[in-house]
Amino acid sequence: MALNTLHLMLAETPVTPPSNPLTLLVPMIVVMGVFMFLQNRAQKKKLAAHQLMMSKMKSGDRVVTSSGIVGTIIAVKDKTVTVRTAGDTKLEFTKGSVTEITTGGSDSSEA
Repeated sequence: MALNTLHLMLAETPVTPPSNPLTLLVPMIVVMGVFMFLQNRAQKKKLAAHQLMMSKMKSGDRVVTSSGIVGTIIAVKDKTVTVRTAGDTKLEFTKGSVTEITTGGSDSSEA
């Protein structure tokens, strides 16, 4: 009797079809796409600002390199800049290694 009742209860419960896995994947893919778009956009803006800074470098600008060296630009070439750091020490760097132009202009602040 108990087996008969159990059989009847199981037969009456509605069977739900298995859910489509795409319904779970689509929102995740959309979120990842939006995140990647925003990250790429920020990176492009930063790159454009760095390229603009590199194109505006001129002799007399005080700069900081990616290695932390601070100096004054004394010569600008196509791909490199020559920087005076202390006294008569002159170093040549690629333009891409200059991360910041702190001030422009006079060499009078150089000690």
